[in-house]
Amino acid sequence: MTPVPYRVTERREETRDTATLVLRPCGAPIPPVRPGQFTMMYAFGVGEAPISVSRTGTVMEQTVRDVGAVSRALAGSAPGRMIGLRGPYGAGWGVEDAVGRDLVFAGGGIGLAPLRPALLYALRRRASYGAITVLIGARTPADLVYRAELDEWRERGARVEVTVDHADDGWRGHVGLITSLVNLVCADPPNATAFVCGPEIMMRFTAEALEAKGLTDVRISLERNMRCGVGWCGHCQLGLRLVCRDGPVVPYRDVASELRVKER
Repeated sequence: MTPVPYRVTERREETRDTATLVLRPCGAPIPPVRPGQFTMMYAFGVGEAPISVSRTGTVMEQTVRDVGAVSRALAGSAPGRMIGLRGPYGAGWGVEDAVGRDLVFAGGGIGLAPLRPALLYALRRRASYGAITVLIGARTPADLVYRAELDEWRERGARVEVTVDHADDGWRGHVGLITSLVNLVCADPPNATAFVCGPEIMMRFTAEALEAKGLTDVRISLERNMRCGVGWCGHCQLGLRLVCRDGPVVPYRDVASELRVKER
């Protein structure tokens, strides 16, 4: 439960309220992080919050959206600032177990952050996987995270499709919900694994659209109010599960009914 000190070595502004922090350990690092896991990030003097890891390795990246006091302090961290990390916690995406399969990544808004390590893992081992499709949804073009990386992902062998809810005059891409992109997925449904992350309503409808296309292995990443990260406090309970301990990544079919219950 004691935070390990890390120093911010770089801060990249993704959108008006979201930043990616490059973090280097000040001593011994936390244990290796698997794609899909999260840490409890501690802003000294403010508090801590669960944040997905957006690039794994000894030097890590975590993308933080300003939605409250703790995340605001973290997202605004300038290079040189010290923060604390606990973890890693939770189940990962299991992309390393999907060798030989077609992969589909569907991210809505900041939900692309926890998908990014799994996508980068697959692209580094491109020959080990079949077709890779990346579906990205955002409210507006200005709300797209990792926009500078999309062409690189395409060059490395992924099909990347982007849609926005509301377009400006300079936008030439798709307009509409992310579910409208599902028909563009390049995959053999029985031999495909899908990874979906974003707002719950987006995950529900995207997962259902993928299942309607014939995909049976659809995994989502849950988000609940976490306080401890280790299954002690019960704040992240969803049905019989504690999201920090039994998730955050779970098969969609296992939680489809629970996702229809609004979090209190």
